[in-house]
Amino acid sequence: MKMTTWWPLVGTETRAWLIEPNGEPLPPPVLTDIMAVTGGSTDPKWWEKESAEGPRLTDWAVDWIEAVANGEDPTAG
Repeated sequence: MKMTTWWPLVGTETRAWLIEPNGEPLPPPVLTDIMAVTGGSTDPKWWEKESAEGPRLTDWAVDWIEAVANGEDPTAG
């Protein structure tokens, strides 16, 4: 599932967490919310493999979230 599809489906708290510590390993509640709305999808464009600290989003996904948080068009550039 594309990030543009699941982003509006996750809870407000999940979106807020993804914006604030952008790039940090995902805590269990955030991961659970994402997996619930994506049906467990781990699209390689936004899903980096599990790290020692926990699952992470790719640099592309982190940049996409940052653009959305700044009110920019994440598809531009």
